[in-house]
Amino acid sequence: MVNSMKRIVFSATILGALTSLASAAPKKTPLPPATFPAAGDTLAVTGDPTWVKRDWLYDVPSVNDAAGKVVIHWFCAPKVKTCIDDLARLVTLKENTGRVYIVAYIGGSKRDAKKLDPIRESEGVGRGTLAYGKGPTTLMKQMQITGPASVIVDVDGKVAMVTTSGDPAALDMRDQKATSLAAAIKDYAVSSSQAPKGTKPGDKFSFSMSVKLAPWIKPSPKTPTEFKLTAPPDFTCDAKALRGEQIKVEGQTLTATVTCSAPRGAYEARGELRFGYQDATGSAGLGTESAGWKFDVKPGT
Repeated sequence: MVNSMKRIVFSATILGALTSLASAAPKKTPLPPATFPAAGDTLAVTGDPTWVKRDWLYDVPSVNDAAGKVVIHWFCAPKVKTCIDDLARLVTLKENTGRVYIVAYIGGSKRDAKKLDPIRESEGVGRGTLAYGKGPTTLMKQMQITGPASVIVDVDGKVAMVTTSGDPAALDMRDQKATSLAAAIKDYAVSSSQAPKGTKPGDKFSFSMSVKLAPWIKPSPKTPTEFKLTAPPDFTCDAKALRGEQIKVEGQTLTATVTCSAPRGAYEARGELRFGYQDATGSAGLGTESAGWKFDVKPGT
């Protein structure tokens, strides 16, 4: 009898402790209803934090795959005819630009989603993904989306344009916007170029050029960086070619500088910087940028 009473007391104690823990556990705050993004908003490739959980036909949206691309968040439903028409447009954008990443949200079943899939399985590897089921259906209801709707996000993460109509004119404008944004994307560009000014015969002067890499790529340690200066033969320079550590790397910027002197005359020179880089997915690439200079070397007054 004593042992039985002890067991009862022990069980009651454990039950009370569990009840206290359960009551003390913080309750999850429900997400606010999703609102349709507006131009100028910041929107991640994974969507807004307030958006409900979604099931994905492929992997979840990839930040690395979307880096350096225009992202199009596309919302559609299987029974809307204009959605079927718009599907062909999205596939064309994806295939023709090479700089578009599509995140599709289909308010229907997995089977429905496959019929409105702009990724097309292996044809679109690394080019986007697709959500289906309850999540997208809820989002579209909260956002009051009834037809095809698109949110275009530029490489800076800002919404550049939204469309909520299946009207051909509206879709033409969307396609043109996405195409123009994609065409403007550059992995690198000359950020500065310094030419001699007010140089006297025999004085030393410098040629300098810098190339800035986009945020989604980085210099490759596996590919040598080279700079070559093409200048008249009567130039005297500390070097007309630089390689590796002779080229300054600071963050996303590569800078090459050489120092020369020359006799009196009117001159032209040209510099070329070659480098290797890796994108966010680890893929390698080769880049080349150049700068030209025209200048005079003459006695000062």
